[in-house]
Amino acid sequence: LQVYCDQTTDTGGWMVFQRRRDGSENFYRTWAEYQGMFGNLSNEFWLGMENLHALTRTGNYELRVELEDCANVKKFAKFRSFSIGSAEENYSLTVSGYSGNAGDSLSFHSGRPFTTKDVDNDISGGNCAVIEHGAWWYAVCYASNLNGEYLNCQTTTDRAASWNTFHGTKYSLKFIEMKFRPI
Repeated sequence: LQVYCDQTTDTGGWMVFQRRRDGSENFYRTWAEYQGMFGNLSNEFWLGMENLHALTRTGNYELRVELEDCANVKKFAKFRSFSIGSAEENYSLTVSGYSGNAGDSLSFHSGRPFTTKDVDNDISGGNCAVIEHGAWWYAVCYASNLNGEYLNCQTTTDRAASWNTFHGTKYSLKFIEMKFRPI
């Protein structure tokens, strides 16, 4: 497995598993596509749910989410505990211990299974992945949607790749990177 490592941010050692920066990669994909890796490690990509589960199933890991808006303001959210469940657990997200300056728009999703356009695991009346045009650990529906549409800074739709506590759910962020490391 080839991975992209960030050795500079916050003393380094981060394994990047998601990056959005120019809209070149389609993130509105199926369950099977999210199970595997897609994209390009040097640009936009998703590392794959099977890989994420395999890498986080033993040991203790922390998560860091890097966000940048269209005015080049950078913020981050860090979580002291992070793991992804197995396929049998629908790749459920576990996060806790927020710190940072972006606000916590991810703890709302902790304990939630992953939902894609063809596999609906959320607790909404409809499929949040279809409604929001993404794939995420949706509940009813979200406080963050980092696999939503990359809309190049538009502020008109809830389908945007967004972080609610940093400009709200209708603001399409310019740059997003999710990464984890052992603690």
